Amino acid sequence: MRQRWSQLLFAHWPVDPALLRPYLPARLELDLFEGQAWLGVVPFTMSHIRPLGLPAVPGLNRLHELNVRTYATLDGVPGVWFLSLDATQPLGVWAARTLFHLPYLHARIRLTDTNGTLRAVAERTHRGVAPARFSATWTPGEKLPRAAPGTLPHFLTERYFLYTAGADLRQAVSSPNLWRGRLFHEPWTLREATVSEWESTLVESHGLPTPTGPPLLYAADALDVWIQELRRV
Repeated sequence: MRQRWSQLLFAHWPVDPALLRPYLPARLELDLFEGQAWLGVVPFTMSHIRPLGLPAVPGLNRLHELNVRTYATLDGVPGVWFLSLDATQPLGVWAARTLFHLPYLHARIRLTDTNGTLRAVAERTHRGVAPARFSATWTPGEKLPRAAPGTLPHFLTERYFLYTAGADLRQAVSSPNLWRGRLFHEPWTLREATVSEWESTLVESHGLPTPTGPPLLYAADALDVWIQELRRV
């Protein structure tokens, strides 16, 4: 699958590892930076979506996404572990849940750009799960140096694998199934970001406490991504 990711904001908070451990399957280890776990909320636009070697389908090649994530390792391979991925394209949500075993959820999301200031407004509409709302306004700023290995920006953003165990997070935690997918893309071009509005119940919808303190923010320039098929591990 090929995609383009744009209008992206990384927002992260340090979290007690003991709080996040119950949200991962036993086989996965929380990936820590200097002993600290991190929880992220990431809004962005996904476009130019198409299977490798096939043309994009008009009307199905673009969506807005809003994910809640932390970081994990298996056999020394670091990756992303998603608690949820709210998205706007119903068929895309179905395909991601059915074919890729990812906890995608139906949502209404508007993501707009007004003279370089971005605003995302979202409401989860998926039946049978806790409701959630989100609204944020941010402005990307100066370009940052490329994140170097061993630094916190690199730890939080340069992730080239993802893990999943099923479309239902509660069942996935105890599932014997585990898949790993590989992502290929150029390193992120990160920027400073200034947030003028932030209201969210995404984290709380999972039963986690509201993150304390301001988030660590990075805006990111658009990049093209190739996602390899998920393989059972």
